[in-house]
Amino acid sequence: MSSYNSSPLILLRLPALRVALLALGALLFLAAPAQATELSHAAELHLDGSILSVTWAIPFAGLLLSIAFFPLLAAGFWEHHYGKVALFWALLFLVPGLIILGPGVTLYAAAHTLVAEYLPFIILLLALFTIAGGIRLKGSLNGTPLLNLAFLLVGAILASLMGTTGAAMLLIRPYLRASAHRRYRVHNVVFFIFLVANVGGSLTPLGDPPLFLGFLKGVSFFWTTTHLWKQTLLLVVLLLAIHYVIDLYLYRREGSPRASASEEGLGLEGSVNFLLLFGVLGLVLFSGLSDLEGRLEIWVGLTYEVPNIIRDVGLLLLTAISLALTPKTTRRGNHFTWGPILEVAKIFAGIFIAMIPAIAILRAGSNGALKPLIALVTGPDGQPVNVAYFWLTGALSSFLDNAPTYLVFFNTAGGEAEVLMSQMGQTLAAISCGAVFMGANTYIGNAPNFMIRSIAEERGARMPSFFGYMAWSIGILTPLFLLETFIFF
Repeated sequence: MSSYNSSPLILLRLPALRVALLALGALLFLAAPAQATELSHAAELHLDGSILSVTWAIPFAGLLLSIAFFPLLAAGFWEHHYGKVALFWALLFLVPGLIILGPGVTLYAAAHTLVAEYLPFIILLLALFTIAGGIRLKGSLNGTPLLNLAFLLVGAILASLMGTTGAAMLLIRPYLRASAHRRYRVHNVVFFIFLVANVGGSLTPLGDPPLFLGFLKGVSFFWTTTHLWKQTLLLVVLLLAIHYVIDLYLYRREGSPRASASEEGLGLEGSVNFLLLFGVLGLVLFSGLSDLEGRLEIWVGLTYEVPNIIRDVGLLLLTAISLALTPKTTRRGNHFTWGPILEVAKIFAGIFIAMIPAIAILRAGSNGALKPLIALVTGPDGQPVNVAYFWLTGALSSFLDNAPTYLVFFNTAGGEAEVLMSQMGQTLAAISCGAVFMGANTYIGNAPNFMIRSIAEERGARMPSFFGYMAWSIGILTPLFLLETFIFF
């Protein structure tokens, strides 16, 4: 596969879209008989999590373990067949589901996940990956501890303004290039995931998907800014300080190396892509705030809202414009390839499908198999236990999609935005911080984490394994989360 292609026609053969569209087409084709004969009402199609045992989560657990162990035990096999492994675990839910739950319910759940969740997810990632990959910071960058600190600070600020994914995709390549001459650089990427891909996105609804869902549920746009800034500031300052100490020690241990001088002066290439990034943010906001009516009926009860259609088509158009307007030399200078987005597209397609029963059980709340966990967030006196809200939302967001996890606990706490923003402000803060902060606990906790790892490995950084990364996150983040608990929750 060629490393890049500047023609917008490349969109027609991008694996990320091909995987989603082919899977969706197959599901809808197979589901047609069930729609026509077996089920006629949308309510009958929804998967009831209250009837599922925890054994239905085995495919999701198996996929997580595959992501964790295959790169360690069979790296060559994983590199060439990770898509097939993800497909295997997805089918391990779909096939028993077709037999036990019925074709209508199972295929509807899969189609809904692909249309309402996976397709928008991968289109947004594709747009941000492509557009940010067309911006190149030229000239010599010497990855000193101070420069790396500046990158992380700027990234953490940008994460709330343009989203964690947008900020991460914009900065990861120049950040990696600045430290390319360094012997020790894995810690730089790990802290980049902590700060830019997660913690920094906690101050506005643009920062992270769960906060945007809260905004759509009625939480004021600046509520997170005014109520989470102390928690965020403490975590950002401590993480920056810890990183600086580690980076300074390793930098001096390396002999304070300097990058080779470049004949290029400092400057920016592909600056038109900044305008396209603002276009991405505008489309995302438009889809959430627009009152345009109309929908495309895909299946019984499964619709594609007009604002969402406009958003996704607009994102693909912006992606094509970026490919058309960005010089090939700019992408070549960025070492731009389609490998990271391909890996994310295939693996997360499997994750989204295998995760369906786990999310359904979680959404069943006190009626589901996770009832004992849900019960922990309410005390004997009926009052919310904010510590439990923080840690349970965070722990589940570390492995499950943090957006639906946020909604589950948002609704468990009453679901009334006005009440949660006032009398139960600490509870909403605990849910919000847990969903955003603890996405940093694993590679799959938030969308950009896995992509950052893939880009770093393409650039020659030997990233930790799944559990190796968790050793970093547990060792560094858990004490900080305990401190946050003691001070704020």
